[in-house]
Amino acid sequence: MRIPWAATSAPPDRSWGSRAGVRELALRIGFDMHFDVTGPAPTAFLLMLYAHPDVAPQLDAPERLAVDPALDLETFVDAFGNTCGRLVAPPGPLRVSHAGVFRCAYENEPQPEPSARQHHAGELPTAALPFLLGSRYCEVDRLSAVAWDLFGKLPTGGERVHAINRWVFENVRFGYRLTRPNKTALDTYVERTGVCRDMMHLAITFCRAMNIPARYATGYLGDIDADPDPTPMDFSAFYEVYLDGRWWPMDARHGKARVGRVLMARGRDAADVALITSFGRHKLTKFEVTTDELVPQPQLAEAPPVPLAMSA
Repeated sequence: MRIPWAATSAPPDRSWGSRAGVRELALRIGFDMHFDVTGPAPTAFLLMLYAHPDVAPQLDAPERLAVDPALDLETFVDAFGNTCGRLVAPPGPLRVSHAGVFRCAYENEPQPEPSARQHHAGELPTAALPFLLGSRYCEVDRLSAVAWDLFGKLPTGGERVHAINRWVFENVRFGYRLTRPNKTALDTYVERTGVCRDMMHLAITFCRAMNIPARYATGYLGDIDADPDPTPMDFSAFYEVYLDGRWWPMDARHGKARVGRVLMARGRDAADVALITSFGRHKLTKFEVTTDELVPQPQLAEAPPVPLAMSA
């Protein structure tokens, strides 16, 4: 959705890294979540609802989550470098919301070239090594033989990564009713159905089985330069692969690079980046996510002055 700027609120000059010939994209992002805390005692919540520190400088203002009723909200950075919050809510209604503006280049996210080099495990940065291993939803050991049968004869590196992404996109049917909380990469491969979370888990598992570091990621993603989606806006999963000395974003749900993605969190799989974790009973009563393009309105030209009639 495209939302006009007010004519009096022209976007400020930014130094986020725009390049000649690439215009700026401004996104209105945020969420509104309502809970009913039903436990007899106060309930602790962990919230992973912030823009990732790598992209937070591209926000117009520092993020401040609004909490109603007003509660102490402690922020911290977890082991994967994600910004998290913790609060303790008494029984009753709880609202957590945020609204902000994110700016980036209006262009497709970068993708690895087919010739991008795959690193040997012995030369990888040590921080990348955990993303070669199996994890809660990514059973590398159980899908390794399948991965090698499907992709083992392809050239290593970028060509193999793109083949994995394309295979998942073409062979797994997307549907919101085709998933469940405990669905794993192996389940997705067998059933050939799932949501973006499941599709990323399968692509990640195939990559790791081929000795390509791959990590799960989540964030905002609107419908910019894409077919409109009639379903309500939600957060979106994607994944990142390590080739040619850097991490690259990949998306097996859409099968192509996208415009206007806002990173929130990274981890081994979805278990590491749960948006809301509660340590007590609650019901989610409202869930709205906003990712809208802000479009500048043309400035209105000032009317020329009207001369006053001269009295005799």
